[in-house]
This record gives sequence, C-alpha cells and structure tokens, in this order.
Amino acid sequence: MTVNSRIPQFYKLSPAERLKTVLETCGIKDEDLTRIGRTDAEMLSIADHMIENVVATLPVPLGIAANFTVNGRDYLVPMATEEPSVVAAASNMAGVARLKGGFTTSSSQPIMIAQVQVVDVQDPFGARLRLFERRQDLLDLANAQDAFLVKVGGGAKDIQVRIVDAGARTFVVLHLIVDVRDAMGANAVNTMAEALAPLVAEITGGRVRLRILSNKADMRLARVRATYDRDALGGADVVDGILDAYAFAAADPYRAATHNKGIMNGVTAVVLATGNDTRAVEAGAHSHAAAGGRYTSLSHYEKDADGNLVGTMEMPMAVGLVGGATKTHPVAQAAVKLLGVTSASELAEIIVAVGLAQNTGALRALAAEGIQKGHMSLHARNIAVTAGAKGDEIEAVTARLKAGGKVRLDTALEILAELRG
Repeated sequence: MTVNSRIPQFYKLSPAERLKTVLETCGIKDEDLTRIGRTDAEMLSIADHMIENVVATLPVPLGIAANFTVNGRDYLVPMATEEPSVVAAASNMAGVARLKGGFTTSSSQPIMIAQVQVVDVQDPFGARLRLFERRQDLLDLANAQDAFLVKVGGGAKDIQVRIVDAGARTFVVLHLIVDVRDAMGANAVNTMAEALAPLVAEITGGRVRLRILSNKADMRLARVRATYDRDALGGADVVDGILDAYAFAAADPYRAATHNKGIMNGVTAVVLATGNDTRAVEAGAHSHAAAGGRYTSLSHYEKDADGNLVGTMEMPMAVGLVGGATKTHPVAQAAVKLLGVTSASELAEIIVAVGLAQNTGALRALAAEGIQKGHMSLHARNIAVTAGAKGDEIEAVTARLKAGGKVRLDTALEILAELRG
C-alpha cells in the first residue's frame, strides 16, 4: 500500500483522532497496534501539550539505583532506561565506593553561553574591541529580559568575543555568559541573545545570523571522585585490568566511544528520569571528550598507594529543576522529589556520580569476566518475554537460558515449546 504522509490539519486533531488517521493512512488494523491506544488518558493529555502530533506515550522502565553516598549523604537514584544491567552495575559499584566513603563531588557555577554570530563585518578585530567597549550596555540589555533571574542571583555576567575563520568567511561571535541558577537555561539565554541582536549588529556594522545557546557547556562542569576498594573489586589483577581498559579508551577513539557510552548509560538514565534534556547533556559530554582535539575518555582511573582504584571524572552537566519536562511531566516531578535534591548543581553532581559508577561497573565486568556474562544474564529475561513466555514461564525460560549459556531468541523459543509441550 502506498502511504501519503500529507495529512492537512493533522496537528489540529486530538491524539485519538490522529492515531485513527495514521492507522487508516497506513492500512493497519486497529488490533495490530492496540497497545499504542492504551495510553493513560491523563498522561496522554499532558503529552499532547509537551510535543507536537502526539498519538500515544512510550513508557520507559524506571529503576532505582541503591547504595549511593554522595558527599556524605545517601540517595536513592531514579534511572529511566531500557538497557539491562545499567541500574544493577551502578548500584553494585556504588556499594563498593561506599566502603571508602562514597562519591565526593563538586561543580562550577551554572553558567550557560549564548552565541550571537555576526557576518559581513568589514573590520572583525575592530568590531571585537567595540563590543568589549559596550560590554555594560550589552549586559544591561540582556538582564532586562529576565528580571526574576537577576533577582535570584543569576543573569548575564560577562561577554567573550571570538573571531571565527570559516574558510573564505570570517565571523565575529559574541558569547554572552549567563548564570542560569536552577534552570537548564536554554530559554533564558536564547531570549537574551535575540534581544541583543540589533545592538550587536549596530556596534559591529555587520548582520546578525544565528543567536542561540551553545550545548558545549564547558563553563558548567560537574566533577566526581571515588575510591574503590581493591579487594571488593576482585583483587589487584582486576584493578590492573580496569587500568588497562581505561588506558585503551584514553588512547584509542574507537574504544573511547564505547567507553563513554557506558558513562552515558548512567548519566542519560538519570537525566531522562528527572525530565531533563538528554540530547543537550550528551552533546556537551561528547564535545568535552574531544576538547583536546582528539576524542578520548571522559573518565580517568589510577591506583592509590594501597592499590585501590581511584576514579575521577569532570564533564559538562546542563540540567535544571525548573522549566521543561521537569515541571510538566508528573513522573519526572516524582523522580526529583524521590531523589530529594534542592538545586540544579546538586542534581548535576549526583548524575556524574552515577555516570562514574556505571563506567566502573562496565570496566570491572570487562576486566573480570567479560561484559557478556553479566549483561546477557540480565538480558535473558528480556529474551524470554520476547519469545512469548508468560507468568512463571518467564523465570523458567530465563533460568534455562542462563544455564545453557546461549541467550538467544531461537533457544528461548525451543525451551518455551518444551515447557508447553
């Protein structure tokens, strides 16, 4: 069947009407997609105000990572993820870190950068200095856009001006440095950048093109340190194996990409659970990993004088507690309440602690037993469900998959057939 994706006034329909229209357009029977229509009515109404063209919601498993001690305080950490072993690994390594005091964190001020790009400037270096000469005028205009932010101690604090060579083109780029307090800050800095555009054009004699925040939030860093007991990790050889795995990631971008993905397994799960912008955090993280001109590990590992493993990490963490899905999504609101954080900086520090724990757990699995043994053991339950197991069958199929060492769908189907036959 040929599908025509042109549906006039589609956005004006209700979610139920949109779903019905999609099914009819695609020639799909209602019963083939019955689960899509089972969305909770209240949640569907909320979702319809969050994004466009909503037809349903997609629930993601929400787990709780245990054992976390951060700066001497215990936390139960909500994590939203579909991947097996992530919550377990983070909880396990948090338990090991707990033996040596848990995670110690710190963070910089919640600074975001708004960029204003100027083109067709006749004297870029002269324009750069003219912008600095009008620094206070620019800051005053920016702060006039958000009196409340200024009242709570935030607001535009400074400017930077860069000359960016782009082949045959040269751009003057104003950076507006904004303290966004407990917000992620995108809306605040974008509004300020828009307001500055006419004045920037007047000062430079050029034309303003882009005016938008940068997700390279390298002035908004969260840091974490933890010591993992050598014997609790599995002994000196496991510690050395983790150090070898880290050295590989630090030296080789092919390995670093997977290494950092392990970090983001933990980071993104907490960011998503608390209603924050996963794409912004991921963009900031990976740009930071390449800040030295070559993509490398976000985390660092070394050995202390007693042979214990010391893990550290510093990365951008642009998350907030006000605005966005954090305030509109009821599950995100509940997750933040459960976590018990009172500032964006505290949330950022917990997130990097989870990222480091998850990374350490993955490296330990690689060094001690290979990643597949633990991961596939947890994945076996998913395979059992995929094969069609119900109720007590799920545990029975899972157990036999793990015992046989072949965690595959075809094997699960054979086991299920035997159990039923």
